[in-house]
Amino acid sequence: MAEMMEAILAHAPGGPEVLELGSVERPVAAAGELLIEVHASGLNGADLAQRQGSYPPPKGASEILGLEASGVVAAVGEGVSGFATGDRVCALLTGGGYARYCAVPAVQAARLPSGVDFIQGTSLLETLCTVWLNVFEIGQLKTDESLLVHGGTSGIGTAAIQLATLAGAKVWSTTGSAEKVKLCLESGAEQAINYHEADFAEVIRESGEAMDVVLDIVGGDYFEQNLRCMGTHGRMIVIAIKGGRYGKIDLGRLLMRNLSVQGSTLRSKPVAEKAALVSAVQQRVWPMIADGSYRIIVDSVYPASKAAEAHRHMESGRHMGKIVLNWD
Repeated sequence: MAEMMEAILAHAPGGPEVLELGSVERPVAAAGELLIEVHASGLNGADLAQRQGSYPPPKGASEILGLEASGVVAAVGEGVSGFATGDRVCALLTGGGYARYCAVPAVQAARLPSGVDFIQGTSLLETLCTVWLNVFEIGQLKTDESLLVHGGTSGIGTAAIQLATLAGAKVWSTTGSAEKVKLCLESGAEQAINYHEADFAEVIRESGEAMDVVLDIVGGDYFEQNLRCMGTHGRMIVIAIKGGRYGKIDLGRLLMRNLSVQGSTLRSKPVAEKAALVSAVQQRVWPMIADGSYRIIVDSVYPASKAAEAHRHMESGRHMGKIVLNWD
């Protein structure tokens, strides 16, 4: 008889109210995998989109929400080396993080840095791998170049500002309140623009700056504004479309400035590519966590049974940093 476990289930597409604590079959660690007893699960914008029915999981992935989790290794699959039961780990998932247990390819897991607890730990891999992929690998951000980050106080935003600043880049950010502007500046942004008060593209243009890389989570009308503030050979990476899937393109500006635009998603990438990202993040960012130069910013923690409330809080846009579900 299969063992069962608690999980947050969405039985139909809809608002936060469709989320409820239920019981499902517990996964097992297949060859090359770890089974993790989950202590904390991180929230992401993709979770909200999947719950609403607009972002289905890739073929073969768990239908359970959740792209990141932290906990303790409960079982080690055949052929796995470097991990043992009892290890404290965080994991980059394709789904299944909102549950008491999750199975994940061992190459998509990492031991938690020293001094990092489960709440902080679940805020690491999905966020950092997303930033590393899009800002440094696709965007090719270099020292002394400029980066524009939208949503600067989101989990992705705070990570991008910090990592780009630590890499020697100049960072500008947009956000939605005076309090959020303050956090962006504290995280290392050179300038932070309250989009309720000013047109960010106009502010950047009037400053004489031009962005080399734009990390866009908004889409919609921001697309044309992004193009307006980009410099020659600028690179825009679109990783979410919270503001809509359609935007204007000034093809003349695209041509004359030799601009490039690329869409990017992490979730559907092959295991080998995710493994390389996890390895890069461990090598480059774990030391920054250890010496305190990179700060893990957690907005709020909800009991797992209050997942609906956590989703409502995320949808409100009031959060600054990561929202976490606690299974303990």
